[in-house]
Amino acid sequence: MAKLLVIDDSNFSRKRLIECLKQGKHEIIEAENGIKGFELAQRHQPDCILCDLLMPEMDGYQFLEKLRENDINIPVIVVTANIQETAKQRAFDLGAIEVLNKSLSSSSGLLETVSAVIKERR
Repeated sequence: MAKLLVIDDSNFSRKRLIECLKQGKHEIIEAENGIKGFELAQRHQPDCILCDLLMPEMDGYQFLEKLRENDINIPVIVVTANIQETAKQRAFDLGAIEVLNKSLSSSSGLLETVSAVIKERR
């Protein structure tokens, strides 16, 4: 069982992701924006972070930058509706491990990705 942090300003999207992740028996922490997510990442040191890109206050890009600036090496999977190549490349350049489309058709794909990232980290 891994500790996961889910950051998304959309309550609907956040709950949907959490519902999928709970199928993998993971412990879930959630935040509604990057500022709160960064605080929770520092406090709880999750095994993996799932983060949206487009959020108010601190977006996903700024979140990734802040992790890098503070030498916090927690793998981040970006889950976003913005799947343009430039958005994906920018996320990768800032340290994201993977970029997934928010409209995931199955929870198994998400769980497989999270499991692979966690396994690689351990």
